[in-house]
Amino acid sequence: MSDISFHDLSSLDATQRASLLKRAEADLSVFVEKVRPIIQAVKDEGDAALIRFARELDKANVAEGGLQVSEAEFDAAFDKVEKDVVESIGFGIDNIRRFHEEQKPETMWLKEVRPGAYAGDRYTPIASVALYVPRGKGAFPSVTMMTSVPAVIAGVPQIAIVTPPTSDGSVDAATLVAARLAGVHTVYKCGGAQAVAAVAYGTETVKPALKIVGPGSPWVVAAKSELSSIINTGLPAGPSEAIIFADDSVDGGLAALDLLIEAEHGPDSSAYLVTHSRKVAEAALAALPQHWSRMTEQRVEFSRAVLTGKRGGIVLTASLEDSYRFINDYAPEHLEILSKEPFAHLGHITEAAEILMGPHTPVTLANFVLGPNAVLPTSRWARTYGPLSVTDFVKRSSVGYVTSAAYPELAKHARRLARYEGFSSHENAVSEIRDRYLAG
Repeated sequence: MSDISFHDLSSLDATQRASLLKRAEADLSVFVEKVRPIIQAVKDEGDAALIRFARELDKANVAEGGLQVSEAEFDAAFDKVEKDVVESIGFGIDNIRRFHEEQKPETMWLKEVRPGAYAGDRYTPIASVALYVPRGKGAFPSVTMMTSVPAVIAGVPQIAIVTPPTSDGSVDAATLVAARLAGVHTVYKCGGAQAVAAVAYGTETVKPALKIVGPGSPWVVAAKSELSSIINTGLPAGPSEAIIFADDSVDGGLAALDLLIEAEHGPDSSAYLVTHSRKVAEAALAALPQHWSRMTEQRVEFSRAVLTGKRGGIVLTASLEDSYRFINDYAPEHLEILSKEPFAHLGHITEAAEILMGPHTPVTLANFVLGPNAVLPTSRWARTYGPLSVTDFVKRSSVGYVTSAAYPELAKHARRLARYEGFSSHENAVSEIRDRYLAG
C-alpha cells in the first residue's frame, strides 16, 4: 500500500503543507476558457445549442422539443425504480423536511427600538430558482432531495431542476421520483456549463431563473463564475471533499472505511484521514485493500486516484492540536470526528461545513437521510459559507415604521449626522421643511 499518499505533517515545509489544501477547482482558468463559447452558444441559439451539446458533450440523444421532462416520464419513473428505493427516498425526504422546516424564518418581525419607532425584517421567497443535479459520475437523487425540499419549504413559486440526460435522452428515474416526492414538477434535460447558461439567459424551453444552487464539476463551477453577474450562483459547491479525523480511541480500519465515502465520487474529489496516531494510520493503510475488494471497479478506480494523488491520503500529525490546526486550515466540506468522545474535540474545530460526531455518524447518513443539508461549500469556503438551507431560497427586506411621536427625536440625530457627512438633501428631508408638510 506504499502508493497511498502519506503525509507526515511535521516534516513538511510551508509550501508543501499549503499544497495539501488545494482542491480540483483551485485554478479554473482552463475551464473558464472552455465554457465561454458554450455559454455564448446557448445565449445565441437557445434550445438548439442545448440539444447539440447534449449530443456532443453528454452523448445523449435528446429529441427536439424534448428538453423538458413530461408528466408521462415522471409517471414512468415510479415503475422503473424499485419500491424499496422509493421508500428510502421518501424516508430521506421526510427527515430533510423535518430538519428544514425548523429553519424557516418567521414571515416578519418588528422590534420597538425606541418608543414609537419600529424596525425589523420581512422574508419573502425568491421568485425563481434552478436546482443543479449532477450526473457525470453517477445518479444523484440525494442532491434532488437536498435542493428541492428547502426550496419548496421556502415557498419559491418557480422551481426547476437542470440535470444532464442519459444516453437515451431520458433523466435518471430516481431523480424524477425524488423531485415529485419533494414537490418539484419541472425538470430540464441539460447539464454542465450549458445548463447554467440556460437558466441564466433562458431559452425557448428553459425559463430563466434568478438563482442557481447545487454542486457540480469544475465546468459547472467555471460557468457559474462567468455568469455570476447574470444569475445568483449561491454557495460555492464543487467536487466532493472530506476529512476523516480519528483519535487513538477508534480502529484505523473504521477510519479507512469512511475515508473512501467521498473519495469514490470521482478523481477530482479530495479526501484525507487526519490523525496523530501512527497506529491508527497504519491500521487504515492495512484495511484499504479489504474495503476496496467490496467496492465496484469504477469506485475503486476513483477512490484510488484520490488517495494516491495530490488531494488525498493520510495526514499524520504530531499532536491533537496539530490535527485541529490542519482541519481548520483546510476548512472541509465534510468532517467526521471519529472518537469515542467526539464532543471533546468539537470545541477545537471552527472551520468545517458539516461536522459529524462519533463512529455511528458516517457521511453516508448525512448525505442521504439524516436531515441536515448535504449541499455544502467546498474549496475552503466553509470559512464564510454554511450548508444550503431554507434561507438560501428567501430574501430579506428591512422594515421600518416611525410614529409621529417618535419622529422628532430620531430626526434630530439623523439631521446632525447628515449635516456632518455633507448630505444636504438628507438633512432637508428631516428638517423644518418636512415639519411644514406634516403640519399641513
